[in-house]
Amino acid sequence: MIKKKVLVVDDETNIRLLYKEELEDEGYEVLLAQEAEEARKIIENESPDLVTLDIKMPGLDGIQFLNQLKEKYEDLPVILCSAYGSHKQDFRVWSSDAYVVKSADLRELKLMIREVLGF
Repeated sequence: MIKKKVLVVDDETNIRLLYKEELEDEGYEVLLAQEAEEARKIIENESPDLVTLDIKMPGLDGIQFLNQLKEKYEDLPVILCSAYGSHKQDFRVWSSDAYVVKSADLRELKLMIREVLGF
């Protein structure tokens, strides 16, 4: 069985490593990027099945990158992850497939990934 690829884009190393460990335990192949430009190269070369995207990042923020991704890769599912629930009301995030508030408990994120991937 081919593993689904999940690209985790987050500027915090500890978050990337936590997501990688937890999502690999769920059976996904996990790719990591710390900022938008690195993520763009991975998307072009690896064709991930889903992207989890932090909003607050240096350079291009997650909302700006989300909009660029949706213009070029309309069908690529993106789950926004933020420490702040306040961005949920921002119409610029509405093109994401889901919005998850970061937590040490990753059950909601894992559930959203399964739902978005159609499991």
